[in-house]
Amino acid sequence: MRESQLQQEDPMDRYKRENRRLQEASMRLEQENDDLAHELVTSKIALRNDLDQAEDKADVLNKELLLTKQRLVETEEEKRKQEEETAQLKEVFRKQLEKAEYEIKKTTAIIAEYKQICSQLSTRLEKQQAASKEELEVVKGKMMACKHCSDIFSKEGALKVATISREDQGIESDDEKDSLKKQLREMELELAQTKLQLVEAKCKIQELEHQRGALMNEIQAAKNSWFSKTLNSIKTATGTQPLQVPQAAQPPKEST
Repeated sequence: MRESQLQQEDPMDRYKRENRRLQEASMRLEQENDDLAHELVTSKIALRNDLDQAEDKADVLNKELLLTKQRLVETEEEKRKQEEETAQLKEVFRKQLEKAEYEIKKTTAIIAEYKQICSQLSTRLEKQQAASKEELEVVKGKMMACKHCSDIFSKEGALKVATISREDQGIESDDEKDSLKKQLREMELELAQTKLQLVEAKCKIQELEHQRGALMNEIQAAKNSWFSKTLNSIKTATGTQPLQVPQAAQPPKEST
């Protein structure tokens, strides 16, 4: 019925109505097109602003990345130098420690040898003193048994005032006295030499003990210095404050 009514309608009116409807649709589409164009322009402007901000941020990040890379390279170079310096310090300290240990062993051996020599010299001195006393007693006995010697020497071995002239003394008595005096002088000289050797050995032992104590102090100081330098180097490389290194106790000096 609707189609029949439209067919019966005047074609001019139908075309006008259709034209009006199409114009309205066209105006509506143009309005929508204008809205979409405005929205597109606004979106383009916003996107351009966002893109500019992103580019600026990317430039800043690139600069920071370059600075970070440069700092990383410098830090790695500094770390390599610190490792080389630490290796050199370790090598130097190892050599010094080996040298010091060798010196300590050598000094200890020398001290033991000198102590043994002193012990032998002391034993020898005691034996010589005992032998000298025995020989002195024998000489005194011979002197007191001799008639001429008993007139010249006292029981303590002191020389008496000469009461007999040389013309009255025999040649045999003079020879015996000279021989006894010579033996006494030789024994006194040997005893003095032994005492001198003993004193020299004791002085040498004291000097070696002092050198060993000084060497131990130097080793301890080298350990503390190397440990402190290593910690400071590590803390400097990492950019932190160096720790306070506790002072190691110094070894007590051995009494001489």
